[in-house]
Amino acid sequence: MDPLRDKTIKGGPLHLLLIEDSEDDAELLLYALRRAGIEATHRRVQTRPELQAALADTCWDAVISDFKLPGLNGLDALAMVRAAGLDIPFLLVSGTIGEEVAAAAMKAGVNDYIMKSSLARLAPALQRELKDAQLRTAHHASERDLIASEQRYRALTALSSDWYWEQDQNFRFTMLSFGLRDKYSESFAAYVGKTRWELPYQHMDWSEHRRVLEAHLPFYDLELQPLTQDGALVYISISGEPKFDAEGKFDGYRGIGRDITERVRRVDELRRFHTAMDAISDAIFLVDRSSMRFVHVNDAACRLRSMTRAQLLALEPWKVWGSLSGGTCAELEHTYDNLIAGVDGSVPLEFLWQSDEGAPRWLDIRRHAQWLRGLWTIVILVRDITERKEAENKLRRLNRIYAMVSGINALVVRVRDRDELFRDACRVAVEQGEFEKAWIGLVDAGEDKLLPIASAGLDQKSLVAIKGLFASGAGALQGRTLAARAVRDKAPVVSNDLQNDQEVVFGKTYAAAGIHSLAVFPLLVADQAIGVLVLHTSKREFFDQQGLKLLSELAGNIAFALDSLDKQERLDYLAYYDALTGLANRRLFLDRVAQYQRSAASGKHQLAVFVMDLERFRGINDSLGRPAGDSLLRQVAQWLTSFAGDANLLARVGADQFAAVLPELSKDGDVVRLVENTIATFLNHPFSLNDADYRIAPKVGVALFPDDGGDADTLFKHAEAALKKAKASGDRYLFYAEKMSETLSGRLGLENQLRQALENEEFVLHYQPKFDLVSGVLTGAEALMRWNRPRLGLVPPGQFIPILEQTGLIREVGRWALRKAIGEYLQWLGKGLPAVPIAVNVSPLQLRHRSFVAEISQAISIDARAAAGLELELTESLVMADVNHSIASLRSIRAMGVRIAIDDFGTGFSSLSYLSKLPVDTLKVDRSFVIDMDAGADGATLVSVIINLAHALKLKVVAEGVETEQQLQQLRALNCDEMQGFLFGRPVPGEIFESKYLTPSRSQANQIPA
Repeated sequence: MDPLRDKTIKGGPLHLLLIEDSEDDAELLLYALRRAGIEATHRRVQTRPELQAALADTCWDAVISDFKLPGLNGLDALAMVRAAGLDIPFLLVSGTIGEEVAAAAMKAGVNDYIMKSSLARLAPALQRELKDAQLRTAHHASERDLIASEQRYRALTALSSDWYWEQDQNFRFTMLSFGLRDKYSESFAAYVGKTRWELPYQHMDWSEHRRVLEAHLPFYDLELQPLTQDGALVYISISGEPKFDAEGKFDGYRGIGRDITERVRRVDELRRFHTAMDAISDAIFLVDRSSMRFVHVNDAACRLRSMTRAQLLALEPWKVWGSLSGGTCAELEHTYDNLIAGVDGSVPLEFLWQSDEGAPRWLDIRRHAQWLRGLWTIVILVRDITERKEAENKLRRLNRIYAMVSGINALVVRVRDRDELFRDACRVAVEQGEFEKAWIGLVDAGEDKLLPIASAGLDQKSLVAIKGLFASGAGALQGRTLAARAVRDKAPVVSNDLQNDQEVVFGKTYAAAGIHSLAVFPLLVADQAIGVLVLHTSKREFFDQQGLKLLSELAGNIAFALDSLDKQERLDYLAYYDALTGLANRRLFLDRVAQYQRSAASGKHQLAVFVMDLERFRGINDSLGRPAGDSLLRQVAQWLTSFAGDANLLARVGADQFAAVLPELSKDGDVVRLVENTIATFLNHPFSLNDADYRIAPKVGVALFPDDGGDADTLFKHAEAALKKAKASGDRYLFYAEKMSETLSGRLGLENQLRQALENEEFVLHYQPKFDLVSGVLTGAEALMRWNRPRLGLVPPGQFIPILEQTGLIREVGRWALRKAIGEYLQWLGKGLPAVPIAVNVSPLQLRHRSFVAEISQAISIDARAAAGLELELTESLVMADVNHSIASLRSIRAMGVRIAIDDFGTGFSSLSYLSKLPVDTLKVDRSFVIDMDAGADGATLVSVIINLAHALKLKVVAEGVETEQQLQQLRALNCDEMQGFLFGRPVPGEIFESKYLTPSRSQANQIPA
C-alpha cells in the first residue's frame, strides 16, 4: 500500500505547512493533493513571524512554500525550517522560476520544485520525498538498480546491532557481514584467516572457549571487549553453533554477533543507580504506574519496613503504610494519575506511622511522576523525620520555657512583694510554659512540713488535696514525696512517666488526672532549701537536660528574689528600727516627733522630747560581757514600752541611750513629775543579768516644744545637750536652757581652735619640781600642759583638757607631750646638767588605745637614756576601769625601764588585790587629802594609812599640793617620801626650770630645808 495512503487511513491526515500569501493558490495545492488521494491538514502562513510561530508549536510532515512572498522568499523560509531542526520534505512551488534559481534552490536544500502550472506533479513529489525521509538513504525513488539496492541493504544492516559470521574447521574467519565492518571501520582482511583469539580483545582467557570449540559444542552470549582504532569502549556478545556437511563431518562454526555496549552501559548505569540509591539514607520506592507494582526499592526502604528487598517488592504499594498509603489500589491510582497530570504536584506529606515492630515514627513522604523509557514511574521518597520532629518539639518546649523564664525573670526584677511574686510566677508557668499546673511551697522547718502558698492551674479540690497531703505525716519533709526528696537532696527531682514510676507515691493518681510528667525544683538560699517549685505537664518524657538546666536556673532566680526580698525587708526594717530592741531608730523617731510637733503646733500645746542614758552601762558591758549588755538593753526597752504603754513613743538612739516623746503637755509641772516618777520607778526595777539582779540609774535630758526648738532635729539636739549637762553636773535630769546652747557653741569653737593649736605648736610644757622630804634634794619634775593662746596668753588646763578628751585630740597632744618631755630631759643631759626624771600624765584614751605601748616604745627609742628620764602618771580610776588590760600594758611599759606612778590615789575604788599586782613604782596622794590634814586628825590618819600601805607594797609615796609649812612637817612626821606643791615651786617653763633647779650654782640653793 502507498505509504501516504497508509498514514491517511491508519494514522490520520498529513500535517502540511503552507507558506503562501494567496489563499486561492493554497486551495489549488490542497485540491491537487486530494485528487491524488492524499488527505492533509494544513496551516497557511505568509509572514516571517507567522512562520516562526508555526514552527514552534506544531509537528509538521512536510512544507510547501511559494517562492515569492511579501517580505519573505522561499529560500529564507527553507533556512528557517532547517534552523528549527526539521528534516522534512521542503517543496518549492512557483508560477515563474528560472533554471538558475531552481538550481540554486536545489543546492540550498530544497527537495523539489513544482511549477504552479504543473500541480499534477505535487502529489508524486511529496510522496517521493516522504519515502526518502522514511528510508533516510533513498534519494531517487525511480532508480531500482544494484547500487540503490545495496544502499538500502546497508541502511537496513546499519539499523541492526547484529552481524553474521562464519569460520572454517580451524576456527578461522571466512566470512563477516557488512554490519561489523561498517560499525567498527574494520577491513575484511583484518579478520579473514584469523582465529578469534588472534584478534585484539581485552582481558580474555580463551581456554574455556577453545575447549567448547574443540568439542564442537554450541556457545551462547560470549562477551568480548574488542580494541577499536579510535579507543572507544565497546562490548560485543557472540553466539555460535558448529556446522556439519552432508556426511556429518565438522565444517566449522557460524553465528551472529551483537553490539551490547549500550546494554552493558545501561546495566552499569543501573548498577550504579542502585548503588547510589542504596547509599541514600532516605527510603526510595519506584512504582510502575501501568502495573502498579514496585520496580525497585533501596536498602533504606527495606530497613524502614524491616523487610527484605524481595518481600518489599512483592508487596502492593497501597499496603506498605496501611491506611496511610492511600487506601485502595484505585485510590492510589487516582493519586498517581493526578501526579502525572500535574494536578496535585509534589506536595510533601508528614504523618505519624505506627509500625508493628516498635515506637511510632514520623515520616515525610514526597512523590513525583517520572517519564522513563516510555513508561510513567512514580518516585516515592520517604524520610524518617522522627528526630527532626522530636527536635522541633524540643525546640518548641524550650521556646515556651524560655518565654516562661523570661516572664518570671521580669517578675523577679519588678515585683517587690513575695506573695505577688509567687502567685504571678505560677501563673506565667501555666500560661507561657506549657504546664498544666504549677505551685510553690515554703519549708516550715519547725513543723517539718511544706506549706503550699501559691498555685496556678489547680482547682480548689486539687489545691485542698495538696495542702492536706503536706499537712499530714505522709507529706513530712522526711517522707517519700518528690517534694520532700528535693528539699532533702537540694537537687531537682523529676519523673517523666508517672504512670509507671514506682518511686512516685501518687504516680497513678497523677496519671489518672492526665499528668504524666512532674518536676520539683528546690529553692536554695545559702545552700538551704527554703521551698520548692513544682511543675506538672500532661506530656510524657517532657523534662530533658536542657529544659532542666533552664528551669533549675529559674528556681535559682526565684530563690534569689525571695532572698533579696527578705534582705530588703530586713534593710527596710533596719532603716527605721533598732535590730536589738525592736524600737524605732533615730531616723524614724525624728519623723514621728516631726508629726507630733505639727499636731502640737496646730493644737497650740506643748510637746516634750526626752533622751535617757544608762549609767555604768559600759562597765557592765565590759565586765559581764556583751551578751549581758545586749540583754540589759532589751530589758530596758521592754520596761520603757510597758511603762509608756506605746512603743511608737520610744526609740533607741545610741549605744546606751533611749529617747521618748510626750506628744501633749498641759503644763511644765506635769513633765517634772513624769520624769521624777519615771526615774524613781526605773531605779527600783531590778534587771536580771547572769543570774544576778542589777539596778541601773538613768540620766535624762529634756527639751520642750516650742520653747526649746521649732523642729524635731532641734528639739532632739537640745535634749541631748541637756543630757550631757546632767551627766557632767551629776544631776539625774536637766531641762534644756539657752545658756546651755551658748556653752555648747563656745565649746565647738574651742575644739576647732585646739586643732589649730596642735598644728601651730601653741602647746607648751611647764615643769613643777618634786623634792625628797628627808634630804630635800630635787628628785623629779611633773610636766604640766599649758596652751599659749595667741593674743590671750596661757590658758589653764581645766579649760581645754576636757575638750581634748572629748574630741580625742588628747591622743595626738599626749604623744606630743611625751616627745617634748623626753627631748627636754635629753637636752639637759646633753648640757651635763643633773637631769631628773619627768612625769607625764596619761589620759584614758591613750591608755585604752591598742597602740599605746608601741607609742611609748617609739618615743624612748630615740636614745638609750630616754627611758630612765620618763615616768608615766595614770589616775587610779583610769587604771581600774579595765584592770586586766592596764596590768598587761603597764608591765610591757615597765619592762622598757619606764617608771609608773598612780596619780590621785585614794579618790578611786582600788582593790588591794589588784593594787599588789600593778607594776607601779609610786603612789601620789591626792591634793584633797593633803588639805584635809589641816582640818583634823582624821585627815592625817587617812594620809598615814595610804603612806603605810604604799611602803608595805614597797612603793614610794609622793604628796601633791603641799602649800603650807604645817603640811610639810606633818608629811615628814608620817614618813612621806617626796612632795610637790606651791610651797616649794610652781610650774615653770623648761628654760626657767633648768636655770632655777638644774644649774650647779642654783641646785644647792633650791633644796628644801631638812
